[in-house]
Order: sequence, then structure tokens, then C-alpha cells
Amino acid sequence: MTKEVPSLGGTYVEGTVGQPMYINPLLSQTNDVDGGLTRLIYSSLLKYDNDGELVDDLAERYDVSEDGKEYIFYIKKNIKWHDGETLTANDIVFTINTLRDPLFKSPLRQNWQGVTIEKVDDYTVKFILEKPYFGFLENLTVGILPEHIWNNVNSEKFPLAKYNLEPIGTGPYKFVNFHKDADGNILDYELVSFADYFFGEPYISKLAFNFYTDKQSEREAYNRKEINGISNLSPDKSNTNDFRKNTSIYKLDIPWSFTVFFNKTKNIALANKEVRLALTLATNKKEIIGKVLHNEATVINSPFFPGTKEYANNIERPKFDIEKAKKLLEDNGWKVGENNVREKDEVKLQFTIFTINSADLIKTVDLLKEQWKKIGADVRVEALSFSDIQQNHIRPREYDALLVGQDASFNVDPYSFWHSSQKRDPGLNWSLFDNSEADKMIEEAREEKDRNKRIEKYHKFQEIIAQEVPAIFLFSPKYLYLVESNVKGIDIKKINSPQWRFANVAKWYIETKRIRK
Repeated sequence: MTKEVPSLGGTYVEGTVGQPMYINPLLSQTNDVDGGLTRLIYSSLLKYDNDGELVDDLAERYDVSEDGKEYIFYIKKNIKWHDGETLTANDIVFTINTLRDPLFKSPLRQNWQGVTIEKVDDYTVKFILEKPYFGFLENLTVGILPEHIWNNVNSEKFPLAKYNLEPIGTGPYKFVNFHKDADGNILDYELVSFADYFFGEPYISKLAFNFYTDKQSEREAYNRKEINGISNLSPDKSNTNDFRKNTSIYKLDIPWSFTVFFNKTKNIALANKEVRLALTLATNKKEIIGKVLHNEATVINSPFFPGTKEYANNIERPKFDIEKAKKLLEDNGWKVGENNVREKDEVKLQFTIFTINSADLIKTVDLLKEQWKKIGADVRVEALSFSDIQQNHIRPREYDALLVGQDASFNVDPYSFWHSSQKRDPGLNWSLFDNSEADKMIEEAREEKDRNKRIEKYHKFQEIIAQEVPAIFLFSPKYLYLVESNVKGIDIKKINSPQWRFANVAKWYIETKRIRK
């Protein structure tokens, strides 16, 4: 008797919209193309597994001090860089100190305030925190740079160095080549499996990426068999019948949340809690998910994600009920006036909602406008470019209401999004939410090592949010990943960001062989 098992060999070509710029773990955060390539080429102390949980990567193990302020990491030995050099603690220390240096302008730097690193020996490092912080371990998913390659590159040359496009890491795949067109655009990017990868050589011998200017070109290339996969498929194109035979679509949970934030300092009507609650009651989230996202999304009702322990199931949250919304407004003196718009004390229930000029978000706000009109709200819609809305509205907090998405983590720390100290730019508290009890819960939870006690505090925080109604939490879309069916071993369910679709890439396979049972 024999059985079929994975074998080395094969090529996987993925299509993606965009261009690589910084395949560098300290600079890759603002570009999904960079993020995916960086994850394939570099390793980190910790990584996420197929279920979005933290597991060891370069780390063999780690210890945490009783007060939660010191983390000692023991690094695996004999890990090789792609150029044959050996990774040591020096590389870890070099990477973290470079990241923390403001001259190098890493988007990750803010996560490392109040943290220092010390080398204990060649295979041990110690992190020292000013205050205990439960989310610190997530910072350690940053890829590690080779000191021997980067130590002579100063901060001015850092973003210009050739190693941003010709990287050397310790990850499962190593850089081989890329090709440009006459205008300097990168057309494709090639990687090969790293035979000395410390978790074992990946099965698929070659990974390549083809870059496109739009999603339509990407889909056409797939149907012409030029590529084997598409990252981040649009929900309206998630029917396998639109693609060639033997196509699989993986529907992954990702902690993206889309929310309507109310700025009650800019609009008198929205300063009234009964108005915000009535708008929540009049919001049919399932209709939005069906019509806009083709049901490829999950309803959310909180800053935390359903299915996590942090999410408070026992809190009573407003359910869609148009009649209840009308009655709430009527009982609080909001009478239907001219053009069926409600008003109270000469204040009309009128406001403008801003969003980003993308098809799905425009469809969403148009539906919200229709839904809210039914209870007597007169809503104007402004859809602007990302840069316009960021510079002229989000940063100065110039909006009545705002519909945007936020990237979080399944292991959410709500500090940046909901603490009162984050009401002003660059904070992400876009409702300008200010509640001393909520602040207290957020602050105490950050320093609480015991997860069960932390969860209790987060449940109290969610009770306050539910009572105050600073926002309407709408949905979390699925990350849709299309891959040819002959690529096997993809066993991912949750990803903390798009780059983690490659969490178990070393176990993917195309070729097989038969062995005796």
C-alpha cells in the first residue's frame, strides 16, 4: 500500500495590484505588496499561525518577569541568512535599535516607545518595558534585518538602499530577480525556496509575483493561466464561476472594521444621544453586507471582534428596528417637519457623512442615507480621495460623521482608537470619545497580565461604549484569496493582516509523490 505525500517542486505565480518599493520589515507597513514579500523573505522572533495565534519563529522560547516588564528571548541556533552567514542576537539588537531610531522613520516606531533591548549573549536578548503591556508580544512579529548587510547604511540612504528590492533574510524564500519595463515599473518579482530554512525547505520551489495596474487586468491574467492566484479578491468577483476551472477561494477572517464615527462637537443634532441611538436602530447592517459585500463580511457591534473572548456577548446592543427608532426620536421631541426632516428646538436632523472615494464605501453610505431617511434624517454624502479626507478632514477632525475602515488585531488594544488622549491627530479616536471610566478600563487592561481580568475590564469598557453610542460598528469584510486548486496545503483561517496569508507557505505544495504506508 502506498499513499500520496507532498514533494519538492512546482511554481506558484501570484497576481497583485501595485508595485514593490520597500521589501524591508521596518518600512513595509504602508504597502500590501511590500508586506507580503517581506513576510516570505524575513523571519521574526514570533509569528502568527493559521489561526492568527502567536507562535515561536526565530525564538526557541521566552520568559516573562513577574512584574511583566522584562522579556528574555532565547534564539534558535544555526539559523542561516540567505547569503550563508549565521543569525545571532546582534541582528535582533541591531534591528530593534534601528527601528526605534527616529532618523530611520519606521512606521512601527510608535509601538516601541518605552522599550529598550539588551544583548545577554550571542543567542539571548532581553527587552525592558517602562510599563507592563499585554500587547507587547505582537510587536515581535517584525522581521529581523541582517546587521552585516545594513550596518553601514545610514538613515538618509536607508530608504534608497538596493537591499530594499534585493533583500537578504532568513525566511522560507529568497530573492532571485525582478524585471522592469522601459518606464522603470517592476513587472515581476522572483523568489526561490531556501534550502537551509530552519523549519525545513519549503515544498514549492519557486514563487513569483506579477504586478498589475488594476483588478480587471489581474483577473484576465488568471483566466489566461498567466498566474495561479490573486490576493485580495473583490467581493463582487467572488464567484468561482467567473474564473477558469479548478479555482478555490479562501475566505479568511481579518481584523478590518468599518465604522461610522460621530463627531458630536461639529453637529448639534449628533450631540444628542437619542439621535445617535436612533440612527443605530435604523441601520440595517445585513442589507449592507448583502448588497455591497455579497455576504462576504461579518456584522460587528463593538471595537472587539465576534468570536474572541474579549467580545462581550452579554451586552444588550441595539438591533435593527425602524419603528423603535422613530418612536425614540418622537418621544424626545424630534418632530417631522418640512420635507419629512425631523427637527427639535429649530435644530434639523441634518448632517454630512464623509467617506473615501471607493466603490464599496460609496455604495455603503448611499444605503445608509436611504435607511436613515426613513426616520427623518437628512444626510449629505461627501466621497473624497484618501489623501484629501486624511489631510483636510480626519487630521483636523472636520466632519459631522465619518465612514472609514480601521486595521486592528484580533488581540485588540483599544487605546489608540478610544482613549481620550487620542482625540487629536495622530490619534485614531475619530469619535473624539471622552469618558474617564472608559479611559480607566483601557489603561488598567493594558497593564493586566491575567487575560481573564483583562477581559472583565474590556467588557466594562464595551458597556460604556454601548451606552454612549459614539459610533455605529458596521461590518468586518472577509479577506478573499483566490488560488488555483492544484496548490495544496493552504490551511489558513484567520490572518491579522494580508501578509499573513503566507503564514504556512513552507507547507504549501504542488508536486506529490507516493510512499509506502
